[in-house]
Amino acid sequence: MSSLEQFLTRIDNMVWGVPLMALILLGGLLLTVRLRILQVRRLPLALKWIFTEEEGAKGEVSSFAALMTALSATIGTGNIVGVATAVGTGGPGALFWMLVAAFFGMATKYSEGLLAVKYRQVDQDGHTLGGPFYYIEKGMGKNFTWLAKLFAFFGVCVGLFGIGTFSQVNGIVSAVNGFFDEKTVSKVSLFGLGEYSVVTVVASLILALIVALVLIGGLKRIASVASLVVPFMAVTYFAFAILLIALNITRVPDAILQIIQGAFNPRAVAGGAAGSILVAMQSGIARGIFSNEAGLGSAPIAAAAAKTQEPVRQGLVSMTGTFLDTIIVCNLTGLAIVLTGAWKVQNLKGVQITTYAFVQGLPFPGKVSAFVLMTCLIFFAFTTILGWDYYSERCLEYITGGKMGYVRIFRCLYIAAVFIGPYMTVAAVWTIADIFNGLMAIPNMIAMFALSGVVAKETKAFFAAGKHKKPSLKREAGSKDQAA
Repeated sequence: MSSLEQFLTRIDNMVWGVPLMALILLGGLLLTVRLRILQVRRLPLALKWIFTEEEGAKGEVSSFAALMTALSATIGTGNIVGVATAVGTGGPGALFWMLVAAFFGMATKYSEGLLAVKYRQVDQDGHTLGGPFYYIEKGMGKNFTWLAKLFAFFGVCVGLFGIGTFSQVNGIVSAVNGFFDEKTVSKVSLFGLGEYSVVTVVASLILALIVALVLIGGLKRIASVASLVVPFMAVTYFAFAILLIALNITRVPDAILQIIQGAFNPRAVAGGAAGSILVAMQSGIARGIFSNEAGLGSAPIAAAAAKTQEPVRQGLVSMTGTFLDTIIVCNLTGLAIVLTGAWKVQNLKGVQITTYAFVQGLPFPGKVSAFVLMTCLIFFAFTTILGWDYYSERCLEYITGGKMGYVRIFRCLYIAAVFIGPYMTVAAVWTIADIFNGLMAIPNMIAMFALSGVVAKETKAFFAAGKHKKPSLKREAGSKDQAA
């Protein structure tokens, strides 16, 4: 391991230590208790409201488009590469802790969405800005503006150096290169730093160009692309993952046993190779947060743009993001990896682990299964790149007081980061992403604790008044907003 990777690993272990994991889990637990397990009781209503919208509500995009924008940033390499990395590092038990974190994270995501709408700022021209920076500043008071700006700064860094660019692009190009030029036959010298596959260079150029073309259109174009791509690819991936599990159904009980046993006694499953319970917990929680972003504070930035007058309603819609992302998609990926034994194969890393699981578990020729996975990964990661540019731009807009010149400069840097992402090592990419994830979560989770009473009060008042039965919430999420 290089000195840079060793340095990054030390920082990552400090950031993602027991204190931060406890902060996120206890925050979710507190909100779950104060909301009386709302993520279970109100999940059917939340799923229903994904496809309905309010008449005459203020905002920039429909609740459906806002959710798709949030999901575009969450359903990405975390669901395919992140889960594989978690299970490969922490053993099958990491998947258990990922699901535990997601369950409590649903309450956190609900609270984030509620607070984002309650404290958002809507200009006269309809432009909406909201998220943790505003619910920290307005909800906790002006004395905490420094904390709001700290969150926004980390939000810019996460997009530029973490989830938004390096890790997503690295995952895309690794998958493309593994499919078209697995043994790196065609090489080219680049930047004087070494030789790279021609496939890698061409893929990074094409990806950077397409990203640039979409980002020029701003939020509405991002939301429009996400509303089309995310549902289609999520359903495609879901179908193939379900088929894999169904064809290997006899192995499922043993896989579940490995997951549960590995969560509390990893050595019994892997003969000591998986390390300790702490490693399984750290891997599962960190990768779970990377995937669904509950507690991170990113999704409420998109939720704030939703056309709604009811904070509780948008909180419920936001909550479904964690359910769909981690409890459904990540769980399917993890189960496929465990029941095929892909996590135990030597010298496989990241997307290679998931690819192995699909090739071994599906009845198609290996190239077909690998192509399906590669296609899903490309589209998932592509939409994540778009979503995180939006998040980071909103954070920068808050820091600069709405000076769009800085935002345009950032956009250029973001596109440049997309291009250079494939030339960074996999270990460094994921470690950098983990570090900024953790730093961003700290101010947001402080706000969750501080404003938990506001969340509980708003929720109680909403349902006590019977607002969830309002007949105005009937119209299907229409083409008008999605086509915008």
